[in-house]
Amino acid sequence: MIKTVILDWAGTVVDYGSFAPVEAFRRLFEERGIEASFKAIRKPMGRMKKDHLRDICSDPAVSAAWQAKFGSMPNENDIDEMYEKFEPMLFSILHQYATPVPGALALIERLREQGIKIGTTTGYTRPMMDIIAPEAAKQGYSPDSTVTPDEAAEGRPHPWMIFRNAELLDTYPMSYIVKCGDTEADMREGRHAGVWSVGVIFGGNEVGLTQAETEALSEGEKEKLFVEVSDRLMQAGAHFIIREIGELDGVISHINERLQAGDRP
Repeated sequence: MIKTVILDWAGTVVDYGSFAPVEAFRRLFEERGIEASFKAIRKPMGRMKKDHLRDICSDPAVSAAWQAKFGSMPNENDIDEMYEKFEPMLFSILHQYATPVPGALALIERLREQGIKIGTTTGYTRPMMDIIAPEAAKQGYSPDSTVTPDEAAEGRPHPWMIFRNAELLDTYPMSYIVKCGDTEADMREGRHAGVWSVGVIFGGNEVGLTQAETEALSEGEKEKLFVEVSDRLMQAGAHFIIREIGELDGVISHINERLQAGDRP
C-alpha cells in the first residue's frame, strides 16, 4: 500500500498556475532589455532556480536577443549577476503566492485519514521556502517534510530530494511512494527515484493559466489543453495523469490494487 505522497509546491498544491517564478524571471530579463517569452520561462519550471535561469538563457530566442544586444552569448558571469538580482525579486513577491489550489487541503485531509504521510520537493531553495511555508501554513497546509534542492546533491530531475524525503519519513521500498507534480522535471524526478509518478494538469505550470482563466475555457478548449499537456508529461515519464490535484487519491486507490497484484513502478 502507498505509505507516502511527495508533492511539488507551486502549481501543484499552492500558487495556481505557478506564477511567482514566472513573474520574477520576466522582470529580470525585462530589466536587461530582453524579452523572454512565457514559453521560454515556463519550459524549465521545476528545476532549481539557478538551473532554471541557465535554461532560459539557453533558449534560442533569448540567446539570440542577448547576442544582438550585448554582442555575445550569456555566460556564467552574466548568470551569476542576474541570479543575485533574481532572488530579491522573488523574495519580494513569494508571500503572495502561497495560497493552496482548490481541492488541495481536502485531499491532504483524506490522505492523512488513510495514514499516508506528506512529503514535498521543490525548485525553490530553503530561504525561499522559509517565506512560502509559513504563509501556506496560515492557510492550512503543513506537509510532514520539505526538502529543497540546496539541501540535496542536486535538484530535479535528479532523485535526491525524493530519497531524502523517504529517509525523513521512514518510507521504503520506493514503490510505496507516489510523486505528484505539474512539470516535466517533476515526472523525471519521480521516475529516476523509482516511484509512481502522477502529473496534474489544471492549476499547473504547463497550462499556465489563472483559475479564472481556466474556468472561462470551453469544454473543448479544456480538453485540447488536457491532451496536449498530458502528452508532454507522459513523455517525461508520468505513470498517470489527473486533471486536478483533488483526484490524486483516486489514482492512489488504483496504484494500491496494482501493488497487491505485484506491479511496481
